[in-house]
Amino acid sequence: MGQGLHGSEAAAVAAAATEPSENLIGIDEVQRCLNRSRASVYRYTNTDPRNLNPPFNPRKLNPEYRSDQKDPLMFHPNEVARFARDVLRIKEVTVEVLNSPSTATQQLLSSILDELKAIRSLLSAADVRPTDLDSRRDQHDQARPAA
Repeated sequence: MGQGLHGSEAAAVAAAATEPSENLIGIDEVQRCLNRSRASVYRYTNTDPRNLNPPFNPRKLNPEYRSDQKDPLMFHPNEVARFARDVLRIKEVTVEVLNSPSTATQQLLSSILDELKAIRSLLSAADVRPTDLDSRRDQHDQARPAA
């Protein structure tokens, strides 16, 4: 393990999240974080051609759950940090998760949330309580002449 970080240097695990709920990183980010070759990262990874999701191995870099063999290997930043600290013996490990730029979907959801908050505040500020539907129907029926 000639390459890599030594002494007080830190391994920064930067995750450019693909979705807000998933702060997972791909093989390229792991390669940069660990300062290892792509081939080394694949050798470190806990994979098995006969088993899509092998059991946790503390001596390997464990990817997240995959539903298909063709899915890319994705890693949780904490798992990468654990592997760097416990297996590669990198003394200082920093996990940093960066938010991805706002997507059109995130912007739309944010505007919907803002609108719902505005509606809620208007409803809670209104003094008039909704009237009973049956009494409204009775008033409507009395106003209409029978055919």
